[in-house]
Amino acid sequence: MKRSLFGRLWPNVTAVVLFIGCVFPVYWMFATAFKPTGDIISEDPVWFPTDITFEHFETATSVDNFWTFVGNSLIVTVLAVVFSLVIALVTSFTLVRMRFKGRRGFIIGFMLAQMAPWEVMVIAIYMIVRDASMLNSLVPLTAFYMMMILPFTILTLRGFVAAVPKELEEAAMVDGCSRLTAFRRVVLPLLAPGLMSTSMFGFITAWNEFPLVLVLNKEAEAQTLPLWLSSFQTVFGDDWGATMAASSLFAVPILILFVYLQRKAVSGLTAGAVKG
Repeated sequence: MKRSLFGRLWPNVTAVVLFIGCVFPVYWMFATAFKPTGDIISEDPVWFPTDITFEHFETATSVDNFWTFVGNSLIVTVLAVVFSLVIALVTSFTLVRMRFKGRRGFIIGFMLAQMAPWEVMVIAIYMIVRDASMLNSLVPLTAFYMMMILPFTILTLRGFVAAVPKELEEAAMVDGCSRLTAFRRVVLPLLAPGLMSTSMFGFITAWNEFPLVLVLNKEAEAQTLPLWLSSFQTVFGDDWGATMAASSLFAVPILILFVYLQRKAVSGLTAGAVKG
């Protein structure tokens, strides 16, 4: 009986320890953002902020071109995710529903593209953008972000499309729907969980990307929020309060999107399981 109790207990204890290890850095980031500077640099750690201050958030948002950074990040991230979803949706449907010569090599090519680290191609990308006279522009940044997340999006959506029975489309077409209408009314609603999960991955990848924008966009008017995070260093050292406040502001959109998409994904799964 003791052995059985231990067998049930240790997975739960391990899960709690892992949860604390993952959540504590996030908590410490948000807590530090609200602490006075004295509590931050104190030798004795202040685990719970008592004197809450918004001074660090004011410092973070007072950086020159802050709202320009916010707008640029939203533009390139949202456009990259939307374009990649549209292209990946059509491509994954084609790979699953149609048979054509070179299909297997096409899929292998996407897998190889997913495996390749983008950092090793920064120099080549810079030379391409420079020769095209498009440095300090959001257009190449959006295009490369889209290509960065496109292989994963296609491979992931391919699995979701394959899970939708082909007979559902055929039944809709027998009832008078065209292939496009059958796809829009039958297949697309069932792909909602896949679209949510892939858009979450794409948003996080594009939102957090740093090397490309650092190399391609030197002017402040064309930079994004990851470069804004690197601006809280002075000749006297790091401003940890402002850095943590900036990191908290940077993480908030991702947290909001995760909560929103998680709810939508669950509702899509349950709606697909009920006959209307």
